[in-house]
Amino acid sequence: MCDYSLELYRSRPAVSEEQYTLQRFPSGTMGFTAGQNCETAVCVPADARLRLAGIGEPVQQTFGVGPVEEVVMTRLEGGAHAHRDAVKFSNGREVLLQSLTVGLTAEVIAFPSDLTMVTGAQARRPTTELVDA
Repeated sequence: MCDYSLELYRSRPAVSEEQYTLQRFPSGTMGFTAGQNCETAVCVPADARLRLAGIGEPVQQTFGVGPVEEVVMTRLEGGAHAHRDAVKFSNGREVLLQSLTVGLTAEVIAFPSDLTMVTGAQARRPTTELVDA
């Protein structure tokens, strides 16, 4: 997902095992970038699981989290021209990317399709029943 205001910039989808940095684009919008290419927004889909590192002290205190957290990418409700890209912490608190610390890093742990495949595989796992002989 890329917030509406990142539509002005080149963008590409996120990939597994790549590290991203949260940057402030010239429009003022916060978004993820990869490597040294700070002009291309990396779009992370909703429900992707991320590991964030470098969460600033003010965010830690406000949301009751640590400097490193596993989160789920989400999209908050909002009107037209409102920032919506957010993360949901394991404690249930949600925060817009706009409120996070510039320079924090993120790594995709799992994409929504990965989670569906795991869940589907678990659902199809055969069960064995113990029968008294």
